[in-house]
Amino acid sequence: MTFKAALVPLILLPLPLAALEIAMPEGSAVQFESIEETASYGLPDAPYQDGYLSTRRVNGEVTKQVWGLAGSASTEQLIEPLRRQIEAGGYAIMLDCDSDSCGGFDFRFNTDVVPAPDMFVDLQDFRFVSALKESFTGSEAISVLVSRTADLGLMQIISVVPSEAEAALPLSSGISLGTISATPVIARGSTILALRTGGRAVLSDLSFQTGSSQLADLPFQSLRDLASFLAEDSTRRIALVGHSDNVGSLDNNMKLSEKRAMSVAAYLIDRLGVSADQIDSYGVGFLSPLATNASEAGKTSNRRVEAVLLTP
Repeated sequence: MTFKAALVPLILLPLPLAALEIAMPEGSAVQFESIEETASYGLPDAPYQDGYLSTRRVNGEVTKQVWGLAGSASTEQLIEPLRRQIEAGGYAIMLDCDSDSCGGFDFRFNTDVVPAPDMFVDLQDFRFVSALKESFTGSEAISVLVSRTADLGLMQIISVVPSEAEAALPLSSGISLGTISATPVIARGSTILALRTGGRAVLSDLSFQTGSSQLADLPFQSLRDLASFLAEDSTRRIALVGHSDNVGSLDNNMKLSEKRAMSVAAYLIDRLGVSADQIDSYGVGFLSPLATNASEAGKTSNRRVEAVLLTP
């Protein structure tokens, strides 16, 4: 099976509004396409279990496509090259499952699927991959759902990129990159939206001094949003959880990740006036990765601090 280039509108930074080219199987054809310039998508990030499908709400321009391919290629043969290209594009895999491990019937009817006759899902034979990428303009997401009929392979691709309004956010200038890594600017309010809808938020704009647990001396939109959110209600509480890649021992990574979470807490308390009673700090090292540590992109995604909502 050979592949041809087909455009799926994803943003690949730092080139603003550049499309990531996904190679689709040769002979495949678009059966359905829709584009909503301002919409939202619930990106599944865990299998259906205990009567619930966990999703992350991603806002922006939402594109849905369904591709059909005649032949006998299996669902894994169809999705594998798409998964590989998504990872190569710097996206962190959130969920990678087949019909059984996804949750079967319950997963299928609790996630977004283009209606028949454009898309068909065999409940005994489908595969799903979702992935997320934090960028300068906000969150970018993609999901691929693959199934087949007796003679046709079907590939549904849903992508979300920041809308033009979000992409227009200014970048900081005059910052020396000698001691800190380049930092993405996130959309105002996106941290709180993630907390309200998913119970947690990756603080993706944070930057630490190289090899240190010390938070860089910069303004961070995610922390300003958190401070405002906590100031609105003194009964609200969050946990700051530090995460790491798998380089080094577990013990060292647990200590470093906790120190980074504590550094974020200190910033919120000392600089933004948040009450210490509203914040707990923890470090879990590399025990809760977002992505595989086999790639540099995955390691980068795994080095993070998350805010977890403890009270409504």
